[in-house]
Amino acid sequence: MKARFSIAIKFVADMDKAVRFHRDTLGLALKFQSPGWSEFATGEVTLALHPASETHPPGSVELGFNVEDLRAVYAGRARNGIDFNGEPKELHGTLLGSFRDSEGALCGMSGS
Repeated sequence: MKARFSIAIKFVADMDKAVRFHRDTLGLALKFQSPGWSEFATGEVTLALHPASETHPPGSVELGFNVEDLRAVYAGRARNGIDFNGEPKELHGTLLGSFRDSEGALCGMSGS
């Protein structure tokens, strides 16, 4: 398995304020903005903003990785040492899974 770092999701309390900061103060190019998800063009890795919640407090970050075959990675989880939180599921046409890294941080993984 070879994973590629593909996205950093920052959880925010105020989407408009966060977009203004990243766009106007930091000068990042806004790809699109919505109340539930905003993205910036930042090269190979996407910076996304998502509304904070009880499980994802403001300022917390989740890293996302992409693999070629997520089903195979999930099937080999005992062998490869990835502690998935459950079976990957389709969301908006993408297969997504979540797992805890070596420090206990929640991470996401996508793939076909």
